[in-house]
Amino acid sequence: MRTTALAAALVLLAPAAASALSKEECVELLKTIDHHQRNTGDYKALAYMEQKERDKADVVYEAVIYRRDADEKLMILFLKPKAEQGKGYLRIDKNLWMYDPSVGKWERRTERERIGGTGSRRRDFDESRLAEEYEPTYVGEEKLGAFTVHHLKLTAKEGIDVAYPVMELWVDKATTNVLKSQEYALSGRLMRTSYTPKWQKVYSESKKAEVYFPAEMRFYDEVDKANSTLVLLKSVDLRPLDANLFTKAWLESKSR
Repeated sequence: MRTTALAAALVLLAPAAASALSKEECVELLKTIDHHQRNTGDYKALAYMEQKERDKADVVYEAVIYRRDADEKLMILFLKPKAEQGKGYLRIDKNLWMYDPSVGKWERRTERERIGGTGSRRRDFDESRLAEEYEPTYVGEEKLGAFTVHHLKLTAKEGIDVAYPVMELWVDKATTNVLKSQEYALSGRLMRTSYTPKWQKVYSESKKAEVYFPAEMRFYDEVDKANSTLVLLKSVDLRPLDANLFTKAWLESKSR
């Protein structure tokens, strides 16, 4: 049973009476979510991850997340534990690659890849592209704990490679931050539930505006309910990164 204060705080209550958003308004809402999280320059953050799995000892990971939103590039470099040190992921030209320093090889991965064996996925660390990847429909205005939220159902656009083809989002009406999401397989089976109870913002010189980022994310495996992942993002830095960072050679050099 999930007994965290988070789950208790974000209990879904009865829908509130309100007028429905039109399709166009739903699309604009997704664009606003994307815009709030998107930086026109670079992004670096330290990620702390705690993985819980059935019949296994808890594992704590540390990784550095690098992004260049202007070019849709993403790099994830693991620092801890020692067994994962030097492992990395590179998203470039819309392809996701994983590097394993123990064998010195790169392998292409799908969007459903569990990052580092945790319950996280690529999109959890990448810039938000909801408006580009999904078609939204409005479910209703609801209460999620103390928050009034817009409940949306998203269906992946044809030809777009995503981890899950169907998502449901609960978006804080006041801030337009996503507080809860559920992801479904094509069969309709619920695969993962996510909560994002803490958002923070930092000023971006390149954007000349504030950028929001999820300071805390909790992922619950709905197939094996004993499995869960906590992700904390810290030390977010929006200063320019090395021009050659987003390359296979750069990540390989960090593993030597």
